[in-house]
Amino acid sequence: MRKITADYIFPVSSEPIKQGVIVIDDDGKILSVDTRGQHAASGLENYEGVIVPGFVNTHCHLELSHMKGKVDTGTGLLTFISNVVSFREVDEEEIKTAIEKADQEMYDEGIVAVGDISNKADTFQQKAESDIRYYSFLEMFDFLQEAGAQECFDRYKMVYDQHPVSEGNKIAAVPHAPYSVSKKLFSLINELNQGQNTVSIHNQETVAENELFLTKTGGFLDFYKNFGISIEAFQPNQKSAIFYALAQLDPKQRTLFVHNTLTNAADIAAAQVWSDQVFWATCPNANLYIENRLPNYQSFIAADARMTIGTDSLTSNWQLSIIEEMKTIARYQSFIPFETLLRWATLNGAEALGYGADLGSLEIGKTPGLNLLNLSEDLQLQADTKVHRLL
Repeated sequence: MRKITADYIFPVSSEPIKQGVIVIDDDGKILSVDTRGQHAASGLENYEGVIVPGFVNTHCHLELSHMKGKVDTGTGLLTFISNVVSFREVDEEEIKTAIEKADQEMYDEGIVAVGDISNKADTFQQKAESDIRYYSFLEMFDFLQEAGAQECFDRYKMVYDQHPVSEGNKIAAVPHAPYSVSKKLFSLINELNQGQNTVSIHNQETVAENELFLTKTGGFLDFYKNFGISIEAFQPNQKSAIFYALAQLDPKQRTLFVHNTLTNAADIAAAQVWSDQVFWATCPNANLYIENRLPNYQSFIAADARMTIGTDSLTSNWQLSIIEEMKTIARYQSFIPFETLLRWATLNGAEALGYGADLGSLEIGKTPGLNLLNLSEDLQLQADTKVHRLL
């Protein structure tokens, strides 16, 4: 048993505790959350700083870790996707080594669970061995080609079936994005996911995505043409991209909309009327890396939306660190309190991935992991704020 104390304890599910004490058993389960006055000083592990739960990264592409630094910044989403296709295929050993290194980086950064996009089985072995919990989102796309939907689904289903079964790791089939998944493929994914808990979908990352669905104009027309893909049969619904997704997704599933850089108040309202199981993942460093823009966080806060934080991949980021994502949001949107960002980074993420019973907050009976942060005296994130993993 360990008794760990710091200047402040942030349980997330309740108010911060000055000079709080967390008592844990040998397995890391929380036995009590107290104050120093309830314990003898001689038995305490005493730290300077703030103790928070382990972080939850709700959006990553671990299998793309070998592409760090290979794709230029600021090119926009469509050029970025084209570059990913060009650089993706390399030696298997290089891919494996990069995956192992990225998994360790996330562990060292205090991340305890990850929602990870998978197109292949490259990450499955590492996930089975990792100390991090993974929710693998086996991502499917057919580029709106209804005729090829079944063949596409069958190909990805073979990868899905290779996922190792374990108590900590989950898997679901998911659609890539509104602009890349036909109605038929959506239907096949929904059928496979009967009984699953969470799905994710990339949403409204670029102006061209909304243009496609509003008026069938914009950059996606040339994008598909350059890949030899015809979308002649596609008819715009004259609404923003998220409305196409809402019409195809299953509202009974927890649904994680990812990126949302162009999502507005009307889009948010429509999604939250559609289902009470909606979560939103923001990946600010990746948004800046690719499109040089951030979501309008005020719209999400005003709608009481359940925000979570992701890192995206090392293809579109300089590191895999939730604290660095929090610092970026605080730098550009300083009106958002630390406590709000912390909830996005912990409890909201845990609930989005279905790990809320064990992770995300410092509560009796949970095993959430413990991170120590060197916050400033006013309990705000600074450029030099770092994570020290205690558990």
